[in-house]
Amino acid sequence: MLQRQTVRSGNRILDALPDDASKRLEGALSPVNLRLATVLWEPGQRVEAVYFPVEGVISLVTPLEGGGSVEVATIGNEGIVGVPTVLGGGLATLRAVAQVSGWSLRMELPAFHHELRRGGAFNSLVQNYVPALFSQIAQAAGCNRLHSNEERLSRWLLMSHDRVGADRFEITQEFLAQMLGSRRATVTVSAGILQKAGLISYHRGHMVIVDRERLEAASCECYGVIKRELDEVIERALRSAWEQPEASPA
Repeated sequence: MLQRQTVRSGNRILDALPDDASKRLEGALSPVNLRLATVLWEPGQRVEAVYFPVEGVISLVTPLEGGGSVEVATIGNEGIVGVPTVLGGGLATLRAVAQVSGWSLRMELPAFHHELRRGGAFNSLVQNYVPALFSQIAQAAGCNRLHSNEERLSRWLLMSHDRVGADRFEITQEFLAQMLGSRRATVTVSAGILQKAGLISYHRGHMVIVDRERLEAASCECYGVIKRELDEVIERALRSAWEQPEASPA
């Protein structure tokens, strides 16, 4: 009989696994500390492992001509970094970079594919997560096109706050500019507006969420849409994972 985990990793995907699947995966997971600005891979590089963030935030970024870039998705303790790439052939189309420092659990590609071939809970969780990630990318594209810099900055800060689990974290103006797809001067103005309103405190790369409730009010509706989708995919995956029997590896 399947049993729920008593010891949690801190990653919501892994923590949704039944106890027997969780124990089996322990040997395939290794902790890695990802410092601020650590690049996991660049476009065109082969992805050799997937990451299950526990703390911090990993951004998926599209590099642009002229040296600029724009963020298309953020992944924290609710998800997995690298899944669409490894399922689609292994060559990255986006840059993956640590936007907020923290540690993750790394699984090498052979072990990841081995677990998928077993079917059962892990496979179900991965298959349920991928559409939610693409939904976030689509929502972010609309958000970047239609909403103000202050609304988008508020959305990003709320998502990071959820994943980091702390009111204070480090984030540079360079990365905030990537998130907004704009110049640093624009970031300075937008952050200054939120700080003057008493929603955040930001100084020399140190961000503090001062008033979470009012920051939610300042954000566009995209934060709520993305959060609901990510929460729902975990719940759907939980139900599906516990209904499917484990299969023997091929």
